[in-house]
Amino acid sequence: MKWQEQLITIYLYVCKRYQDNLWVYSQRMSNYADLSFTDEEVIAIYLFGVIDKNRELKKIYGYADRHLRHWFPRLPSYTAFVQRLNKVADVFAPLLEIIQQEQEEKIKGKSG
Repeated sequence: MKWQEQLITIYLYVCKRYQDNLWVYSQRMSNYADLSFTDEEVIAIYLFGVIDKNRELKKIYGYADRHLRHWFPRLPSYTAFVQRLNKVADVFAPLLEIIQQEQEEKIKGKSG
C-alpha cells in the first residue's frame, strides 16, 4: 500500500470511529477551543507516524511538517500539536479496544 493510501485509510478510519463514539473521550469544555485543526487530524498524524515506526513526537511532527503540510495545511506549531495530542490522549485506549474487537471478529468470521 502506498503511503498516501495508508494515510487516507487511517484518516477515514479515525474520522468514522471518532464520530461514532470516540469524541466523548476528548470533549471540549471551553468555548474558545481552536478547532481549525481537528482532533481527527491530530490522531491520524500520530498513528501514521507510529505505524511508520516513529516513536518520538518530534520526529512524527517533523515528518508531518516537511512532507504532509499540503495534506494538513492548518498543521499547528510543534508545541500546539503536542498540546492537542495530550488533550485527545484518552481516545487511544478505546480506539485500540475497537481495533482489537474488529480483528477478533475478522478472525472468527474466517474460521467460522
